[in-house]
Amino acid sequence: MSTIQHLINGDLVSSGDRTADVFNPSTGQAIRKLQLASRETVQLAIDAAKAAFPAWRKTPAAKRAQVMFRFKQLLEQNEAKIAQMISEEHGKTLEDAAGELKRGIENVEFACAAPEVLKGEYSRNVGPNIDAWSDFQPLGIVAGITPFNFPAMVPLWMYPLAIVCGNCFILKPSERDPSSTLYIAQLLLEAGLPAGVLNVVHGDKVAVDALIEAPEVKALSFVGSTPIAEYIYSEGTRRGKRVQALGGAKNHAVLMPDADLDNAVSALMGAAYGSCGERCMAISVAVCVGDQVADALVAKLTPQIKSLKIGAGTSCGLDMGPLVTAQARDKVSGYVDDGEQAGAKLVVDGRGLSVSGNEEGFFLGGCLFDHVTPQMRIYKEEIFGPVLCIVRVESLEQAMQLINDHEYGNGTCIFTRDGEAARLFCDEIEVGMVGVNVPLPVPVAYHSFGGWKRSLFGDLHAYGPDGVRFYTRRKAITQRWPQRASHEASQFAFPSL
Repeated sequence: MSTIQHLINGDLVSSGDRTADVFNPSTGQAIRKLQLASRETVQLAIDAAKAAFPAWRKTPAAKRAQVMFRFKQLLEQNEAKIAQMISEEHGKTLEDAAGELKRGIENVEFACAAPEVLKGEYSRNVGPNIDAWSDFQPLGIVAGITPFNFPAMVPLWMYPLAIVCGNCFILKPSERDPSSTLYIAQLLLEAGLPAGVLNVVHGDKVAVDALIEAPEVKALSFVGSTPIAEYIYSEGTRRGKRVQALGGAKNHAVLMPDADLDNAVSALMGAAYGSCGERCMAISVAVCVGDQVADALVAKLTPQIKSLKIGAGTSCGLDMGPLVTAQARDKVSGYVDDGEQAGAKLVVDGRGLSVSGNEEGFFLGGCLFDHVTPQMRIYKEEIFGPVLCIVRVESLEQAMQLINDHEYGNGTCIFTRDGEAARLFCDEIEVGMVGVNVPLPVPVAYHSFGGWKRSLFGDLHAYGPDGVRFYTRRKAITQRWPQRASHEASQFAFPSL
């Protein structure tokens, strides 16, 4: 098997004997070895970034943006290859992988606007012959730790914007599917990024802790599970770092009696079972207002879930591939066991699925529970698999209370034709990203992504305008040139207009 190395100072670098297997989830077979970084390896990346920073921060924003324009073009030219790499190591379908990359490219496009978003503000004559202005200056060395479920998109949420803001970046991608992430970083070097501005170190907790503890790293961005997000946020902020840590989710879709049910079902199928449910924005709970809505939803969903086209992710025309690891499949199966034991009605059971020709793959079919209650573990916890739970309530107010009471507040949506109900929902729901007849309300790149409550730790959301603020610090400058011939007396009162 080939071995995946680190990318430090523009070169592929080895890091000793610690390795991990990278699997193809569709076959269940290890296909590559991944080198795991030691603390010394992480320090090499930090040193490379530190050496590159002085020249990069002085590079005009327009020239930084030109690198991103070329980078965008290379990503588009290599879309098929990148999608294949994602699918082979993650398991998601080729179409889903291509969609992920396109959403990542949107953030590269936003980064191309660096001259505009970094130009600051200017005020003339704020006082007698006094001018004032502010600008956005880079932090220095910043780092990102990204999850397995979006090996292309989530890193592209982070480093293109951080880099055009004048920072140097160290990326620690998921050890489960690192090949596409590394290849994309190499494309950025091909686009003309100077060596050392972007470095990629693979690893586990050793690498994460090294980044947290390094005094040279001024900011950390993380996307993943809530327990790790809490750990990174608390340990990073305790050391004086700027941290944004995006955690888990339990996303609800509310179906009103007046909803266009056929369209809602189509939307729910993709939102609940796309990418095998391994999305932080996946809809995992359908809250039906009234038994009539719930009964009709179950009747329409059941045959579609049973007819999902499931197979090796690298095949074309599929609805769903495998989960990323055997452990992930077994964990989700355990949640299904628990839901049955708790008294929920298992309408569709996807356990025990075997795909012909890929019998060792990490497959699990779509699952559907009805009559789920808020006390059940399958309702309270993030399952991160192809499991949709139906909860029945009597009113919109009950549905909203259910959502507002949950510890997570990442994404939610409502299906309705009633503008008054939609407005009330948008105003009063305690969730960071809200959709109206849109099941996956992921903001476009020139807005910002982030949840509320235990779905986000930190003051700023990811990418977009909040991303610019996260990767820069504002400096305010006030300037006055007194006339040479004049002599001014000392002033002891606080200055004012």
